[in-house]
Amino acid sequence: CSCRYNICYLADLSMPKEADHLEGGGEKESKEERMQDASEETMRKSVQANTLSLHRGNASEASPPMFVSVEELMETAKGVTNMTLAHEIMVNQAFEVKPAELPEGSVERRVKEIMHKAFWDCLEAQLKENPPSYGHAIKLLAEIKEALLSFLVPGHGRLRSSIEEVLDLPLIQQQAENGALDISRLSQFIVGMMGSLCAPCRDEDINKLKEIPDIVPLLKAIFSVLDLMKVDMANFAVSSIRPHLMQQSVEYERSKFQEFVEKQPNALDYTEKWLEDTVRCLREADGSSAASSDSSSLLPLNVHNHAYLRLLRWDHASDPFPETVLMDQVRFQEMQHEAEQLVLLSSVLLVVYTTTGEAISGLPGLMETLKNIVSVMLADMYTPSFSTQEALATIGEKLCVELSQCLSQHGYSPFSAARKTTLRGQISATMQPDNSVRKLMG
Repeated sequence: CSCRYNICYLADLSMPKEADHLEGGGEKESKEERMQDASEETMRKSVQANTLSLHRGNASEASPPMFVSVEELMETAKGVTNMTLAHEIMVNQAFEVKPAELPEGSVERRVKEIMHKAFWDCLEAQLKENPPSYGHAIKLLAEIKEALLSFLVPGHGRLRSSIEEVLDLPLIQQQAENGALDISRLSQFIVGMMGSLCAPCRDEDINKLKEIPDIVPLLKAIFSVLDLMKVDMANFAVSSIRPHLMQQSVEYERSKFQEFVEKQPNALDYTEKWLEDTVRCLREADGSSAASSDSSSLLPLNVHNHAYLRLLRWDHASDPFPETVLMDQVRFQEMQHEAEQLVLLSSVLLVVYTTTGEAISGLPGLMETLKNIVSVMLADMYTPSFSTQEALATIGEKLCVELSQCLSQHGYSPFSAARKTTLRGQISATMQPDNSVRKLMG
């Protein structure tokens, strides 16, 4: 949908405009760092940044300040969050809801563990009183009942009646007051009902529940399994609605973007600049003046396609990403990394075949072997500890050994020391962005 949204802006953009409109503009304020986990958080940050009406261009061209209420901001953020979630479900077939886990050793995790331990210790102490106190236990049964009912669908009338009958809270309260409450019996009913409602992957967890004799550890384990069942239900809902979202995705995202723009008129500033810069690049490449609008390179579809190609060379550290593709920024970064790795790989192989000559051309399996060696060495190309210079030096050594063995096996003269030195030097030189071979492959 973002592709179609962008192309609508291009019909006017490809027409001649005033030079100061295309050439004006200063530096923008920098935005947040690269999103690591979810594109949803990045989109939220973009909403907040745009709400502040970040200026762009010369002061005389800046948009007037725009102020919005907290309610409007929260409503906009909610709409963007929903659109981001729907977009992720549509484009990521492996998308699934996962249980929330706090970082190991974090203060939040420690506080949660302390609070949970205090609650379960209190429950155990109440049940050991004489007579037992069931205040906490009844509250837990009410939560369990609510969870079980949430798993039911309209066709589960008999199961609903059974849950309502056995987990009748007023009756349970009356039994507790009269000392006739049998928590163990209710727990076994709950475990059996969970076994009827859970996904097949939870059968083992249900069987483990049946082996827990003590009531407090059993209730604690029941809640853990219920949380997993809620995640299973959410993932089932995601898989069920995906086909419907696929049918409505274009119109849905278009309408959401339209609502977003109506509430935040300056919300697409970065998208406009992205497309305007693309037009400028195409005009400069054609040597065309601003008044020339007949060039085929300035057709909206061509500008649109070239703009997306520019995203594969984007400087994510300094240039804010266009809003209409912000939900896919992480995917574009991954594609950019793969493209740059492929350019370096192909550059090294071209150097090898050019330097070695016809001796190795056509040898079966050699190309695949060399490619695997280089690919393994470049696999961690974008990790903090990776050194391109060291990796290329190692690649040069390994390829020289492999080529010498291959030439000897096929009856050719072995690699001379001078040719090895030349090959290693040319391979190391491909790390430079202005290297002629790398520029050719890129």
